[in-house]
Amino acid sequence: MFTLIISVFSNVISKSDVKSLAEADEQEVVAEVQEFYGDFIAVNPHLFSLNLVGCARSRSWDQDYLSRTTQGLTSVLLALKKCPMIRYQLSSDMAKRLAESVKQIITKEYELFDFRKTEVPPLLLILDRSDDAITPLLNQWTYQAMVHELLGLNNNRIDLSRVPGVNKDLREVVLSAESDEFYANNLYLNFGEIGTNIKNLMEDFQKKKPKGQQKLESIADMKAFVDNYPQFKKMSGTVSKHVTVVGELSRLVSERNLMEVSEVEQELACQNDHSSAHQNVRRLLQHPKVTKLDSARLVMLYALRYEKHSSNNLPGLMEDLNRKGVSEEYRKMVQAVVEYGGKRVRGSDLFTPKDAVTITKQFFKGLKVIQY
Repeated sequence: MFTLIISVFSNVISKSDVKSLAEADEQEVVAEVQEFYGDFIAVNPHLFSLNLVGCARSRSWDQDYLSRTTQGLTSVLLALKKCPMIRYQLSSDMAKRLAESVKQIITKEYELFDFRKTEVPPLLLILDRSDDAITPLLNQWTYQAMVHELLGLNNNRIDLSRVPGVNKDLREVVLSAESDEFYANNLYLNFGEIGTNIKNLMEDFQKKKPKGQQKLESIADMKAFVDNYPQFKKMSGTVSKHVTVVGELSRLVSERNLMEVSEVEQELACQNDHSSAHQNVRRLLQHPKVTKLDSARLVMLYALRYEKHSSNNLPGLMEDLNRKGVSEEYRKMVQAVVEYGGKRVRGSDLFTPKDAVTITKQFFKGLKVIQY
């Protein structure tokens, strides 16, 4: 028996790797080697992930993560058939190193990146998260973001096994805009709108579902029932899934007092009233429903917002966290987030009110272009 093997790779492979493969193929069974550029997770049509956590050590790249991020980005560019101009944040050494690493691959594999020129060249913009450490600390209120934040969304899958009284068929569900019309239409809607749309979905299902005593008096009746049954079954699954997910989100919002927590978060992020913010943070730290994680995040926001304020009372809030029983690991994160995204590190000021034109000018001054 003779077998031909086609070797398929999800990214660019070096000539030395191809040579090693050829030398190892003593029986000459590999007939073809192909590169299909898909070395990333496509979450949505405009969003991808490399599923990497903890890329930096002391504000510098871990070499393995730098290599993996470079591979992922170049794979995306090849999949999209783009040879971009690269801009990176000038104040960030990590952004610079990544930009240069991507440039090296494009230069080395210039034949692969020889795409038809467009009137407006594509742009790869590399920014450092440390320039805005505030946004990831805020509770989110759109559907996809809430699911990711409160339930955990891993490659479009949600683990609902810990939901009280959950049906065994719903212990793990898939949320994908590609196959779920309701999810696609509600992805970016806020929590209030989702609740209304869930109600409408259920009412629509009640109108369309087959009656328990549906009459099947003719071949045509039976054919129609058989043809429609998969549709009803699919719709039933969609209704059950989203009712379960939204129900659990609603339970967690209430259980963790997230409406009030989010209100104080927004005050910290958008207003400049230290006295009010300080009082509200202390009040929530004493609230029995507010979790230790949410308590730590509130203090992180306070530490970033009022880092240089003359009345800063971070030591007092740290003591409040200690009294609440917040772990040392969480308490250490407060200082860590200031070191990561504090005033000394940021390339721009997050909190000084400016008009849009001024912000845009400052933004482009803080970028550097890599050209080939």
